Amino acid sequence: MSATMIKEFRLPDLGEGLTESEIVAWKVAVGDTVTLNQIIAEVETAKAVVELPSPFAGVVAALHEQPGTVVEVGKPIVSFEIEGDDGAGGSAPAAETAKREPNLVGYGAVLEASGRPARRARTFPSTAAAPAAAPVTAAPAAAAPVTAAPAPAVERAGSSVSEAVAKPAAPPAERPRSTPPVRKLAKDLGVDLEAVTGTGERGLITRDDVRNFVGGGDLPAAAQELAGAQVLGGPQVQPVGPAGGVRETRIPIKGVRKFTAAAMVASAFTAPHVTEFLTIDVTPTMELLGRLKDSRAFAGYKLTPLTLVSKAVLIALRNHPTLNARWDEANQEIVQFNYVNLGIAAATPRGLTVPNIKDADRMSLRELSSALTELTGTARAGKTSPEGLSGGTISITNIGVFGIDAGTPILNPGEAAILALGAVRKMPWEYQDEVALRQVMTLSLSFDHRLVDGEQGSRFLQDLGTMLADPGMVLAMV
Repeated sequence: MSATMIKEFRLPDLGEGLTESEIVAWKVAVGDTVTLNQIIAEVETAKAVVELPSPFAGVVAALHEQPGTVVEVGKPIVSFEIEGDDGAGGSAPAAETAKREPNLVGYGAVLEASGRPARRARTFPSTAAAPAAAPVTAAPAAAAPVTAAPAPAVERAGSSVSEAVAKPAAPPAERPRSTPPVRKLAKDLGVDLEAVTGTGERGLITRDDVRNFVGGGDLPAAAQELAGAQVLGGPQVQPVGPAGGVRETRIPIKGVRKFTAAAMVASAFTAPHVTEFLTIDVTPTMELLGRLKDSRAFAGYKLTPLTLVSKAVLIALRNHPTLNARWDEANQEIVQFNYVNLGIAAATPRGLTVPNIKDADRMSLRELSSALTELTGTARAGKTSPEGLSGGTISITNIGVFGIDAGTPILNPGEAAILALGAVRKMPWEYQDEVALRQVMTLSLSFDHRLVDGEQGSRFLQDLGTMLADPGMVLAMV
């Protein structure tokens, strides 16, 4: 006999041991019927925006967190009403119920289907389904839903789920429910959220609730004036001066920006950076690029200077493996990679990311071109997976696209080297004992001096420059 039960889905570890994620957007609403592996939400980790598939097929009973909320891994984010089978109308044993629960297995299956390895080593306690004859609560009291209304009653024989969902248990006293931006606003205005009545979904305190509280005369005039400016300028704007004009804008440090900052600080103060520069005449490489673009063999492929430089880097690494390595401080070892996962720094709307091309050293020029096109498109769309952002062995950053000639790039954590490509400019240059207008580029190579000696870094940069100044020299290096 069929019965219904409530199942929670807890935020999984989305990769690399991340401890929290932000709910960006829900793709479903309370009352929606979802299928197994259907995308139900977008969540932002410290590295990327990830689409979250449903581990259950059923009806959405409650959404426990609102968009913009940062949630710790393992906490419930959504509850589903799913059908169960109690066999003969009696209560199903807990052990049998547990066997039917997908929990994170469905999530792992989706990752496998999309080409990413499922991470099954870390799991979280699941909420065991209650027997069909016993009342089932929609969610634990500590994670009260924030939806506008409970899930609609579903009438099924032998089920008490409808009543439980329609009348959730009152949560115990806890700190007022609000989102991080609202708490920040309240703190800036000196508002005690305990004194504010929430008018949002299920008592959620909104920005307007805080502003109305201030506007009602419950705070000193200075705070009310500040609140007025906040209403005009947004919750993160801090006015300065007696006129109340907007002078500062405060932006929360979170997501990709927070991760990038932490990684760059760790890299800068852990690895002793050395940067070397080499300015070269790349006219022959640019001429080769033009011929390749016109050739039938590369029809439909996007070729850029980055494509050819990337290929040259992969070739040069064969003779300079120390630049494709990692310093393992914990084990006091140098880990030298026998493969190249080539990282490409990408500027995205969410901040700087460095996705990498797996086993780039095994690719032909056409394969590398396709991989670069896919990598940059995915990064700009904010769809790079955590797997795609981890495991890099050496990186390239193309600052030339911004018209910059040279820089001192900071190492991606765990890597021994990073190469910055400057802009290709037409400049007067010595050519065949005369001064001619040539296409010139500056290469900036930063490396970890614990792993790479000055001689090794210099020879790598010299070989790279030789190939770009005369592509035919590749024949002498492979």
